[in-house]
Order: sequence, then C-alpha cells, then structure tokens
Amino acid sequence: MIAAIVTGHSRGLGAAIAENLLQRGAAVLGLARGGNDALAAAFPGRLQQVALDLADTDRLAAWLGSDEPGRFAARCDTLLLVNDAGTLQPVGPLDMQDLPAIARAVALNVSAPLMLAAAVAALESPAGDRRVLHVSSGAARNPYAGWSVYCATKAALDQHARAVALHERPGLRICSAAPGVVDTDMQTEVRASTMEQFPMHDRFVDMQRSGGLISPHTAAARLVAHLLSDGFGAVPVTDLRDLPG
Repeated sequence: MIAAIVTGHSRGLGAAIAENLLQRGAAVLGLARGGNDALAAAFPGRLQQVALDLADTDRLAAWLGSDEPGRFAARCDTLLLVNDAGTLQPVGPLDMQDLPAIARAVALNVSAPLMLAAAVAALESPAGDRRVLHVSSGAARNPYAGWSVYCATKAALDQHARAVALHERPGLRICSAAPGVVDTDMQTEVRASTMEQFPMHDRFVDMQRSGGLISPHTAAARLVAHLLSDGFGAVPVTDLRDLPG
C-alpha cells in the first residue's frame, strides 16, 4: 500500500498531485489551511485532511509530535512526502519587502518542508520505501530580480536534497524537482506584479498569452510518475523538462 502526505493539496498543483495519487490507489493525507471538498467527495474515505497553517512552525511541530502521522503511515509499504505548499511573496526589490512576509516565506517554503522530511524519515512505520519530493523551481537555480526570497527559499530545498542524499540512508530517497512554469494562482500573482517589483513581468504575461504554461494536471502527472519511478532519487536535484518523456 502507498500512503502519501501532500502539502498544499487544497488547490493548484498540490490538488492535482493529490488527485493523481488518489487515482493510482494511494491513501493521501493532505495538509493545508483549507480543505479540498471536491477531492474528498470524489474519493470518500481515501483522503484525510488536516487544516494546518504550515507557516506556523510551532503548530506544525505539535502536529508532527502527535500520533496522527504515525497512525497514517502504520500500514503502508511505501511512504511518500510531497512538499508542494509555498509562497511567492514578498516580491520586489530588497527595500520594498515586508519583513513579516519574509519570515512567513521562510517558514512556509523552507522550515515546513525540512521539518516534515525529518519527521517522515523518523516515523515508526513498516514502510521500507520512503520518498521525499520537494517541489522546487527554476528560480532555485536562476536568479530573478524581485524574487530574492523565493529564489533563496527554493534553492534551500535543492541544497537540502543534495545533503540528505549524501547520507545514503537505506530505504530513503529524496529529490528536489522543478516542474516547469505551471498555470496556477502563483502565476496570477506574477502577472499582477508591477515592473518595479518584477522586471521580467512582461515575459510571463507573454508566456500565458501564447499558451506556454503547463497545466497543473500535466505537471502533476509528470511529478508523480517520477516520484514512483525506479530512478527516483538517483539524482537529488532535477528539472522535469530535462527528463525523457
């Protein structure tokens, strides 16, 4: 049996990833501030949901210290963690960035994925196969003016995967994978930004107009296929656009 913990399952790419896993027969535990009523109705009894603000590290730590994660993983052979939840904000030059927004971005984009990964690795579970997927970004490897916080936090996930992989823990695989430019609410935020905040604004507007964005379901299908593949974790940092197929 496959069991998967998916963050940000309430909308966008996270919702599409959760749906793809459910369609494959996996049990899914979704973590997000809001629920996903459509998925719960489509997969009754197969989707568990926890209303949790992942930027609240104290509350996340308390939940991870409860017996709920262990109970979810108790009967699975393969345990997956998909860290998808994240935020683009704050966007803009350094002197325009809101300080509480910086703290929230680091908590949501970095602290939460690292805490969840460590907790999943330490869970008492029969799962002999544990896989951690960080949903990264091309912004982790290429700097963008106005996205200094987002670039830095996504780069942290890449480096985390590289360092964890060096331990070569039996039964534990990890990969930080960039899915490409996905048509989600985050792209709506990008197009709503000003040129002062994000000088490459027009490029992303043109990409949307020309149909250059990947649908969440297409990106999710490729991410999940990679996550479940025999080669997952062989390379700790990858871009799905560089993989065959």
